[in-house]
Amino acid sequence: MEQRHLGRSGLRVSRMGLGTMTWGGDTDAETAAAQLAAFTEAGGTLVDTADVYTGGESEQVLGELLDDLVPRDDVVLATKAVARRHDGPFGGGASRGALLRALEGSLTRLDTDHVDLWQLHAWDDQVPLEETLSAVDAAVRSGKVRYAGISNYCGWQTATAATRQAIVPGAAPLVSTQVEYSLLERSVEREVVPAAAHHGIGLLPWAPLGRGVLTGKYRTSTPPDSRGASAQYAPYVDQHRTDRAARIVQAVATAAEGLGTSPLVVALAWVRDRPGVVAPIVGARDVAQLKGSLAAEEIVLPPAIRAALDDVSGLEFGYPEASR
Repeated sequence: MEQRHLGRSGLRVSRMGLGTMTWGGDTDAETAAAQLAAFTEAGGTLVDTADVYTGGESEQVLGELLDDLVPRDDVVLATKAVARRHDGPFGGGASRGALLRALEGSLTRLDTDHVDLWQLHAWDDQVPLEETLSAVDAAVRSGKVRYAGISNYCGWQTATAATRQAIVPGAAPLVSTQVEYSLLERSVEREVVPAAAHHGIGLLPWAPLGRGVLTGKYRTSTPPDSRGASAQYAPYVDQHRTDRAARIVQAVATAAEGLGTSPLVVALAWVRDRPGVVAPIVGARDVAQLKGSLAAEEIVLPPAIRAALDDVSGLEFGYPEASR
């Protein structure tokens, strides 16, 4: 698998990341192990989790697999903090105390002395940004974090945080931002993508398959074993089950038929090669589904197909974005 630099840093990661949001929940330890083995055998290195995924079980399962199944040094280990884990003064949020406490918990569950990429999971407007970022700097200086990133920041938040890190002597630069980005969700192109490009921050798209809708499996019905049929995840999927989405899914299906591949591969290849994108984060129900995503490594979309998909899914840009 091709390796790419994460932003303007020396860190190289595979151009596809393995998401673990359901590990320890819908995805049991045996299936997680099979996924991790298949991913690393294909040359994948970036594995992404968070302290709140399945109440910490995702990190726990991943930590038990590292070294036992895959050498720790063969994996770029990424996790996140900020989201609320439990009640109490240090149970969530972006205060210095809460963040450093969250990092210690992640290291324990992951059974490691450092994470390669530590990401702020969300902006916290209840905490001064300087305090939040001072915790990131302390974590990097301690050696427990190698690189720092953000997630779900809007454009001005991305630029503000990156600027602070650039002007404060000794501050850790932000090398990545993880945001929802797919043919069905291109809003980040208005402000986040240009802000990230200006500050040398690499994009890590989550939900690159439009929460599963771009695979085409919801075109005529809701498969009983899909997230769309789950009481927990149905509202999450339904956000992208619109008339506009149906037109885009049809275009993806047509392109896939012409290329002799799957809609999943077409949708993933499209976002993977967007400007600024380093590695889409892909989750899977099982190994077969993951291997379907890994097949995108063999595909480069022809310019005509890429242009058609750009056109059917394009945003309307107004002032001031259109004046750039």
